[in-house]
Amino acid sequence: MMNNKYDVVVIGGGPAGLAAAISAHKAGSAVCLIEREPKLGGILKQCIHDGFGLVQFGEKLSGPEYAERFIKEFEELGITARTSSFVTEITRHSEQRDGDQCFVIKLVSSSGMDTIITESIVLATGCRERTARQVSIHGTRPAGIFTAGSAQNYINLLGQQVARKCVILGSGDIGLIMARRLTLEGAEVLGVYEVLPVPSGLARNIRQCLEDFDIPLHLSTTVTKVFGNERVEGVEIAKVDEDLKPIPGTEERIDCDTLIVSVGLIPENELAESIGVSIDPKTKGPSCDVNYQTDVPGVFSCGNSFHVYDLVDYVTQSGEAAGRSAAEYAKGRLGRAAHFDVVIPPKKAVTPGRIVCIGCPKGCELEVTGSGDDITVKGNSCPKGEAFAVQETLRPMRVLCTSVRTVFPDQPVIAVRTSTEIPKAQLFEAMEIINSFTLDHRAEVGKVIIKDILGSGADVIVTGRVYEQAM
Repeated sequence: MMNNKYDVVVIGGGPAGLAAAISAHKAGSAVCLIEREPKLGGILKQCIHDGFGLVQFGEKLSGPEYAERFIKEFEELGITARTSSFVTEITRHSEQRDGDQCFVIKLVSSSGMDTIITESIVLATGCRERTARQVSIHGTRPAGIFTAGSAQNYINLLGQQVARKCVILGSGDIGLIMARRLTLEGAEVLGVYEVLPVPSGLARNIRQCLEDFDIPLHLSTTVTKVFGNERVEGVEIAKVDEDLKPIPGTEERIDCDTLIVSVGLIPENELAESIGVSIDPKTKGPSCDVNYQTDVPGVFSCGNSFHVYDLVDYVTQSGEAAGRSAAEYAKGRLGRAAHFDVVIPPKKAVTPGRIVCIGCPKGCELEVTGSGDDITVKGNSCPKGEAFAVQETLRPMRVLCTSVRTVFPDQPVIAVRTSTEIPKAQLFEAMEIINSFTLDHRAEVGKVIIKDILGSGADVIVTGRVYEQAM
């Protein structure tokens, strides 16, 4: 019979939840993690691009690789996971030892209803995308309108192309990354349109997702209308004023078959609100103290359900801290601390003509003068910046992250990347080789499936799990 009493229950099996569960376990607590999807990893399963882990591990990993490190540790520690399970209700009771409060969690899965009792809860439920219906766009709702995340899911997990000619609304990081991904898969990205006067995404993503592929970014511009009945046939764009209102007379029609919407993320906190947790109007996440404890004693929040982070490394750090705190609370060693305000740094505008270093999350703007062997670099905060600027000037290199087809019906594609950087000029040629390859066997993360692609010295390696049921 499955145990139904735990010291700490973590709700959410993404990067924050995995980190919280591991941290609480290491602190000596009996831990159960509840995840509504059949597989752990959260959104990282479909984030096959690199750039993860620079803070946490000091190296650039793809999303599946980053998640794999925590999933492997989670499994090795023998922590209980309830996957494909949905929490339907959380109630508070005062029936535990010494009259302390406990929580009763009701959940439903394919095996039926179940109840779990716990001393403390860590909410790691992540966030969701704003949809086209949450943006003021006139017109019908034909096929061909996707959020950036849903388009990412179709391409990276299901192996289905969603567009031939598309427009992207919003310059959030997922939208920028999808601009590159769609381009590499053969679609034409006509432009990225951002209503604000500055980009929303990280400077390094502007550099390697738009500038690398000559995809135009239009600031202070938005989509005002969608044309088409059964399928998108075009969109209307217009300039906006200081109040973000469309300026009459600036409208322009752009013919396309797809609109990708990347207009922000909202922390998922319906469960938090159902048990009386106060929500911060600025972050849209729970109001927490320095220990990530909400104003409901014993309930902690972390990751993107706490507030939306730019980097998954910081999501992990918040999960680790919340897990430790929840374990301390379960042992009766943690009370309530003072609240604190989360300070989210403003986006940094990129100066036209400057090189943006992509070697770390700082995204330093580099000024390069000279040529050949006589190059001077200014603006870098570390030696990596100078080395990057010289290479970027003489021979730009990139890691290629994509997917390959498989013979497994329930897992049609699997994430891969080049083991090292290859010349940027060879990206599309490398894609042709990778697209002609089919994986016909189970391969562990890190397994080489194509050696020395294009004679570059880089191998193509598997970065996502090929699950047992796909054999």
